[in-house]
Amino acid sequence: MFRTALRNVTAHKARLLMTVLAVMLGVAFVSGTLVFTNTVSDAYQKSSAKGFDQVDVAVTPQSQADRGDTVGKTPRLTQALLDRSAKVPGAASATGVVTGFTAIAGKDGKLIGGGFRSEGGNYWGTRDARYPLVDGHAPSGSGQVLIDSRTAARAGYKVGDTVRVSVDGPVLTPVVSGIFTTDDGNVSAGGSLALFDTATAQKLFGKPGAYDEIDVKAAPGTSQDALRAALDSALPKNLVETTTGRTLADDQARSIASSMSGLKQTLLVFAGIALFVGTFIIANTFTMLVAQRTRELALLRAVGASRRQVTRSVLIEAFVVGAVAGAAGLVAGIGIGAGLRSLMGSLGATVPDGPLVISSGTVATALAVGVVITMLAAWLPGRRAAKIPPVAAMSSVHAKATARSLVLRNSLGALFSAGGVAVVLAATTMDGTDGQAPMGLGAVLLIIGVFILTPLLSRPLIAAAAPALRVFGVAGKLARQNSVRNPRRTAATASALMIGLTLITGMTVMAGSLQKSIDKMASAAIRADYVVSMANGNDLSPDVARKLATADGVTASSPLRRAFSRIDGQSELLTGVNGSAIGALTDPKVDHGSFTVGGSRVVVDDTTAASHGWRTGSRFTVHYEDGKAGRLTVAGVYEGNEMLQGIMLDDRTLAPHQSEPADARVMVKTAGGASGAAKDRLVKVLGDNPAIRVQDKKDLSDSVAQVFTLMLNMVYGLLAMAVIVAVLGVVNTLAMSVFERSQEIGMLRAIGLDRKAVKRMVRLESLVISLFGGVLGIGLGVFFGWAAGELLGTKMPTYELVLPWGRMALFLLLAGTVGILAALWPARRAARLNMLTAIKSE
Repeated sequence: MFRTALRNVTAHKARLLMTVLAVMLGVAFVSGTLVFTNTVSDAYQKSSAKGFDQVDVAVTPQSQADRGDTVGKTPRLTQALLDRSAKVPGAASATGVVTGFTAIAGKDGKLIGGGFRSEGGNYWGTRDARYPLVDGHAPSGSGQVLIDSRTAARAGYKVGDTVRVSVDGPVLTPVVSGIFTTDDGNVSAGGSLALFDTATAQKLFGKPGAYDEIDVKAAPGTSQDALRAALDSALPKNLVETTTGRTLADDQARSIASSMSGLKQTLLVFAGIALFVGTFIIANTFTMLVAQRTRELALLRAVGASRRQVTRSVLIEAFVVGAVAGAAGLVAGIGIGAGLRSLMGSLGATVPDGPLVISSGTVATALAVGVVITMLAAWLPGRRAAKIPPVAAMSSVHAKATARSLVLRNSLGALFSAGGVAVVLAATTMDGTDGQAPMGLGAVLLIIGVFILTPLLSRPLIAAAAPALRVFGVAGKLARQNSVRNPRRTAATASALMIGLTLITGMTVMAGSLQKSIDKMASAAIRADYVVSMANGNDLSPDVARKLATADGVTASSPLRRAFSRIDGQSELLTGVNGSAIGALTDPKVDHGSFTVGGSRVVVDDTTAASHGWRTGSRFTVHYEDGKAGRLTVAGVYEGNEMLQGIMLDDRTLAPHQSEPADARVMVKTAGGASGAAKDRLVKVLGDNPAIRVQDKKDLSDSVAQVFTLMLNMVYGLLAMAVIVAVLGVVNTLAMSVFERSQEIGMLRAIGLDRKAVKRMVRLESLVISLFGGVLGIGLGVFFGWAAGELLGTKMPTYELVLPWGRMALFLLLAGTVGILAALWPARRAARLNMLTAIKSE
């Protein structure tokens, strides 16, 4: 039986080609994901590990959680602590480290590094081995700065050039005194690093006389653990904590691996979808191969082969196909992994240098996935073949399913579908977080149910296309009849396309609805003409709010100043605002009371009020970050959203309790409303700062739209693999169907059907099957998009369902195009069949 199975594989290699391609694509997606993520993760880990070569023990301020304080300020590392650390037995030297956000503008005025990876720090002098100078000299005073060599090369800066930088607001214009090299992971990833002298860095980052970290180098012969023990004995335990460089490197490696795991899981999910779609092709292929070899299998049974041996022979064929596809997919995946890394570089996302990582786990996973998926998909066709009685098989009376099996299938499909719909509908009534798991379960049940019912659904839905097919005469009539001749085969082919379109449509509906709701939120809750913020999301300097308040044409402005507090034993976020102007800048829906802020009167969002049981007039005690307490009164409760939430109080009430105030955003209203001229005036007031964004409502909406567009494009790209696999499925089914119907096609040719009509018949059959899958997929996608939106609506009151009719029509057109393209080769093959040879075939 083993030799028989191998001979069958070689005899039907052309028919198995599409199956190999489908499995290969899925395996390539999996192995490419593993190669890419392992390569990037390894490169970052090695790069970051070099950064800890000069650190044997790091001394950092003790966290608030470790001190049992959720409100008070983090202790500072002073010069005295630095001096004590340097004198500890076993310490060779101690370096004070200061870090903070520092944006560098290119010569074109645009931000280098995108803002999120723009870092700054202090240069410790000629002894600072962390940053070897390649040109120039150490910075001295606020008028000089060092920049990393990658940034200098990208922007074209050299020693002596003037560069525009920003820390948290005002623009600085120091001279580049030197250029250094670094193994910093942020720089390797495309970010920038600027270094000032220590005093300047401390002043710019709001840490005069203090450090963020003290790095201690061990003397020769002293281990990291011994040095750490000595530091623990010498330094105050209630203020600092110590960590060895080896532990820091290990923690960094785990952090990098954790950050990459999210990307890996996302890519593997889409690879799994492509493989799942591929199982339909595999099952279809082996079902048709078994049907074509029924007499052969019956003869084997008649000469003594058992059912188990017949099933085993089919599984051996599947094993060979899976092994070949797995090996080919692994090779293709290695290419995909290398290509993705190069693509990141071309898009500006620099990855540290390093070799391509092809682990034994990746190889084993690729081969295992290819073999297991193929064998699982082929098991049911093999089992069906083994159950056919030899006499019935040789008499060719085996093909039709029994009424009992059809009733059982349809009943099971109806049960799954009804259960899935019920669970999804129940999930829409739950809270956003609680309803996620039930909705996922309901979606899976519904998809399974629809797949089981697809053969039943195919007849009425395809029959609905009959009027359109009549236009094509005999070819159209034959195409419709061929489409429903084998409903199970049609169902498996259409389902492959259905799954991809379900996900694409559902994501499109959700993205469009979310964008609409955020637009409504911005227009309903914000009266301000402009919102000013840092490009990387960091806090703004209070100087920004002061400059904007006195700018020409500004009629009202207010910072949104964040501060932590403790209320009723819970940590709560306070937002300080300009009490006299906030009413003119915002317009939230007030549930009760009034939106009045001033003195001890505050407004609270509905969620916070409900958690504390507050209503208008309620009084409560707040403990500020300086440890002092105060009494506040609830003047009103408003409906919170993503833009406005929490406890708002007058910034004059909050200011005395903040030693380092910082603003999340600043809202501005101008005399003539939003206009290009007004925006230009605000930008100039802020010194054309590249790190600060001045956005009107349209800009806010566009920035959200860009996020959703990027997300959708990524989803479309990732699901493209599943659609390609579905196309292969249509090609495969049609090609094998043409082979099955060779005699029939020969008879049609003999009685007058010309080559063009034969081509048209096959193409229309493919078109009908693809549109059937497209209609099911778009219908399910709309339902899931609506259900997910209902779940989001519990957290987002402005959520509104938006049906993207244009895109749905495009998706249906895509399904039709897939059908037409997939039929090109099978239709050409059918039309070229020799009539006499075809009539004589069995």
